[in-house]
Amino acid sequence: MAANTQRRDITRDRIVKAAADLLCDQGPAAVTTRRVAHEAGLQPPALYRLFEDKDALLDAAAEHVFAEHVANKRTVVPSDDPVEDLRAGWHTQIDFGLANPYVYGLLLDPARARNTPAQARGVRILAERVHRIAAAGRLRVSEERAVNLVRAAGVGTVHTLLTLPPEQSDPNLADAAFDAIARAILVDSPAVPDRDPAAVVAAFRTLLPELPGLSRTEAALLDEWLRR
Repeated sequence: MAANTQRRDITRDRIVKAAADLLCDQGPAAVTTRRVAHEAGLQPPALYRLFEDKDALLDAAAEHVFAEHVANKRTVVPSDDPVEDLRAGWHTQIDFGLANPYVYGLLLDPARARNTPAQARGVRILAERVHRIAAAGRLRVSEERAVNLVRAAGVGTVHTLLTLPPEQSDPNLADAAFDAIARAILVDSPAVPDRDPAAVVAAFRTLLPELPGLSRTEAALLDEWLRR
């Protein structure tokens, strides 16, 4: 049984990698059963045993490419400046979208939107970076809103850059978009209570897990009040 499972996993991996290469190079139309089977050195029936249809294969291929991207982001060592780390992560994400338009399009297609493991890990990485900014007293909105604003702006920036005619290309758009988001979610210096009460609240929320004497229910209630 274990040997059969291992062979099945190896075969699936070969298929997904072949499909991912075709997807990245030529787009979804190139990911046909015949082409993928040929590239993987298999017969077409092997694909049918592992994937329900072409959509399932495309989803697996896109997830494979994005998972490698997220794994690379995990290897980045945080610096002493959480804001610069957020900026670096922003550009990494923008660069991935521009370099992989077919994959990005599949991942963001509302008709096939899925909360895949790789996407969930990517959001956690972003949330961790935002959390460090909040802990430093530099966040003027809640962590949840900051994460959502960065994600929304990133998606819009990639989509705009991919769809702009060449003569209208703007190489500084990604920097300008990040600066706009930074103004919306950051304060210029660590929070001062009489100047940046929202930043103080955001910073205080990061300390809740460490506060002594509060039950989980009490901490959750305090967190709800702070979010409001």
